[in-house]
Amino acid sequence: MPKKPLSNLISLFPPFSPMKVKYKDVFDLKAFYENFKEWLTDQGWHGETNDGEFDFDHWETLYAERIDRTGAKELWIRWRPVKEPEKAPFLKYYWDINYRVIGMSSVEIVKEGRKIKADKGEMEITIRAFIEEKYKSAFEKKAILKQVKDLFAQKVYKKTLEDRKKELYQETYVLQNWIKQWFKMKRYLPYEEAKGFYTSQAWPSHQ
Repeated sequence: MPKKPLSNLISLFPPFSPMKVKYKDVFDLKAFYENFKEWLTDQGWHGETNDGEFDFDHWETLYAERIDRTGAKELWIRWRPVKEPEKAPFLKYYWDINYRVIGMSSVEIVKEGRKIKADKGEMEITIRAFIEEKYKSAFEKKAILKQVKDLFAQKVYKKTLEDRKKELYQETYVLQNWIKQWFKMKRYLPYEEAKGFYTSQAWPSHQ
């Protein structure tokens, strides 16, 4: 969801059915955080200031941490990256990416004969996707264009919007798959996937 409320916004997922990834085991939170941010940047996603200007440092809208009496951490992290599709300049993509980490504590494991400092806990990531119909806001500002806004949406831009919905849904699925790949989780793909560019620093107990 954009930082500012928008009236011309389409949600690709039902309100209570976002895409989710849940992982509970040993991993390096800092490494995942940095790799994830780099992957988003490589895919053309960026941050946005309150004035709508591009800024790679403005997609994190919340980072909250709580430590209980045992020293275990609970984290809430929100990212709000945006992207403008090349084939549809009158539209804009938004992702709501929410992290929830519970019971996280520091651990030390041995891998390939060396000790590694890592984190152990449970992380759930939820992802929602939205499309903003920017042209509607522009049309509403001028009386002449306002009269043809609905006609333009139905006759001229309808196919473009449907194509871009499919594109954003596919990108969201690729995002979910990348997260699962990083955490070495089982995935069901109709093709053989090449080795990921980002080195996973998750160590699930079943491997």
